[in-house]
Amino acid sequence: MGLLPQETVRKKRDGHELESGEIAAFIRGVTDESVTEGQIAAFAMAVFFNDMTHREAVDLTLAMRDSGDVLSWPDLDRPVADKHSTGGVGDNVSLMLAPIVAACGAAVPMISGRGLGHTGGTLDKMESIPGYEIVPSNDRFRRTVAEVGCAIIGQTGDLAPADRRIYGVRDVSATVESVPLITASILSKKLAAGLHALVLDVKAGNGAFMAKPEAATTLAESLVRVATGAGLPASAIITDMNEPLASAAGNAVEVRNAVEFLTGAHRDPRLEEVTLSLADEMLISSGLADDHEVARRRSRDVLDSGQATERFAKMVAALGGPADFVEKYHAYLPKAPVVRPVTADADGFIGSVDTRGIGLAVVALGGGRTRPQDDVDPVVGLTGLAGHGEAITAGDAIAMVHARDEAAAEAAEQVVLDAYRLTPEPPETAGPVLSRVESPAMR
Repeated sequence: MGLLPQETVRKKRDGHELESGEIAAFIRGVTDESVTEGQIAAFAMAVFFNDMTHREAVDLTLAMRDSGDVLSWPDLDRPVADKHSTGGVGDNVSLMLAPIVAACGAAVPMISGRGLGHTGGTLDKMESIPGYEIVPSNDRFRRTVAEVGCAIIGQTGDLAPADRRIYGVRDVSATVESVPLITASILSKKLAAGLHALVLDVKAGNGAFMAKPEAATTLAESLVRVATGAGLPASAIITDMNEPLASAAGNAVEVRNAVEFLTGAHRDPRLEEVTLSLADEMLISSGLADDHEVARRRSRDVLDSGQATERFAKMVAALGGPADFVEKYHAYLPKAPVVRPVTADADGFIGSVDTRGIGLAVVALGGGRTRPQDDVDPVVGLTGLAGHGEAITAGDAIAMVHARDEAAAEAAEQVVLDAYRLTPEPPETAGPVLSRVESPAMR
């Protein structure tokens, strides 16, 4: 007789440590649907209140990884690496990071997600490129990674299917914030991608799911420890999300920002620092650089020489987008019919930004989802977002709204104005990288 799921729930509910076999059996039941949604919810709530030991979290992660296909890359002669961000506003790092690291000699099979709540999704951004196939065939995905070095795609139904079912229940049972459940959810998909190295960008601030740096550090340490325990070398950086990372927030507008970053036409300083810091981590953990100085020099070289731009262009073409996308991105990316400035009504300095409010303004314009089944409008969003500490004169534009109609633009304008607080004196400012969490193997 098999293990009864309700007994596994009861044991965890009562604060006891679960055996490896009990966790594996429960996840098998989640996958074949012999475990009900009610039992998943009860299990998630028991974990939420009683936590998990390190060993339990590793076992849960591995069981979820093994619930579907696990990729391997035997034909590649390069290290396979990826990055995961816990989500933010104006966070288009993946679009530059994947080609930078690929140009430095790694393979980057970047399996990304859609927007969640007030945060943007990499897949939604890539879908604004005409013809780009976000869920290609397995053969096309592998060929692109082998020939180009990187591919940004969506999760197929065969990778960590248990995670998809558990996450759907967590989302409606108030258990999303559980650190071991977040850890297993993130890492099961990354482990299933067959990686050799992983870097995590854990956000902290008013635009992050983990608002306090202490909570972000706890999550980052859990992710690094569990990944290492599961056999995947990992490191993390804690980055600031008390203002949008890029000066653009939306879908097509963030792709435009990314192309301009790659070509050197425009690079937001905070975005540049986070992108290159993550590249440093990926190169070191992949064995392609011995230290941060060497890693930074290599990533800077491929960015400034145009090699990273070339990789991005080839990736877009290999996955169905226009072959001349980088050269003609202005013509290919869809544009909003209404573009209007948000003007400051007083002099001062940007003292603080309600980053979550900025993200919700994009959602309200149609650039995000309030329900999983909602469509996303690629053209809407915000550009020219003023940064923390910037000097402002009354009448200056602190953002540009891109909307479908005047009514939507007017509503977004008010939300953006409410999100910015001006101060008479310049505030203290700091860099976007707050701290670093190393894999035990890297210490």
